[in-house]
Amino acid sequence: MNPLRRPFQIIRADLRAYLLINALIYAMFFLGMALALIFPDLHAARSSSFVDGDQGALVETVIGTPWIFGTTIFVVNVFATALPLIVLPSLVIPFAGLAVFAIKTIDIGIMLAPVDQTTALILIPHSLTVLIEFQAYALVMFGAYLLGRSWLRPTTVGATTRRQAYARGLSRLGWLWLPALALFVIGAVYEAFEIYFLVPLVLGV
Repeated sequence: MNPLRRPFQIIRADLRAYLLINALIYAMFFLGMALALIFPDLHAARSSSFVDGDQGALVETVIGTPWIFGTTIFVVNVFATALPLIVLPSLVIPFAGLAVFAIKTIDIGIMLAPVDQTTALILIPHSLTVLIEFQAYALVMFGAYLLGRSWLRPTTVGATTRRQAYARGLSRLGWLWLPALALFVIGAVYEAFEIYFLVPLVLGV
């Protein structure tokens, strides 16, 4: 099987589910933004928590070197977000990762809400980062959905036992990781470019 074609064949076979997962991600993201705009203190508290916490300290450590910053973004997106929040829960409880990441997406929306002129300007170049990374997450979530569906309904993957169905669902999840990883790389490279060149440009600094 051509590794470049297989993920797209999986998507085409269940395009409606893939589009619904995309809709869920963006709906939760905009819900988070709406909550931050309605309750500005919520955005302030979440931003303060980020800056004062481990994530803020990590950014301060790596921000001085573009390639280290980009690599860190990739590692965080894959090993601190996609794997533990989407994949691992779904390996134990069908569809659990979809619910966990939906909550995470609300938090992202709260963080990125354009509550003032500065955050609104930053969001202009950062919106492409959001689009790229959310598409990567959507692929992983779609894989988690297919795993859960295969597990609960083995006939959807032509399996006769749940163990066989689980293995086939896991295979589909693995195939979908290929384009997801490519998007995570692209997103990390663009985010580094954005932080070092585009954000100073739009802010006039």
